[in-house]
Amino acid sequence: MRKIVCFLLASIFFITLLSGCNGSDSEYDEEKNSLAKTIAAEYIDENYKNIKAIEMGDLSEAPMGSITIDGTVNGKAGFSISLDENLNVSSIAEDEGFPEQKKECRKHFCE
Repeated sequence: MRKIVCFLLASIFFITLLSGCNGSDSEYDEEKNSLAKTIAAEYIDENYKNIKAIEMGDLSEAPMGSITIDGTVNGKAGFSISLDENLNVSSIAEDEGFPEQKKECRKHFCE
């Protein structure tokens, strides 16, 4: 009987420990979500020509902790923009048909 009680207590302990190791959900609060989207939109608007409309999807967390946002520009050209944990733009991947980058922004990000 004592072995069964010890086994049950140990099992409960490990289940509790493992459930705590899952960490927090990758959902972002509305404030961080809104701020990340604003920063991404400003970056695209400042660095690319002929931006008329920017549509963005939900935020997702990359394996290394950066934030990724997928979306479209001008209703047709897709992109995926990554921001670091401080919400600085670290990279952008552009689909075919994405607007051309401004000449003055080719060597460094325009802000």
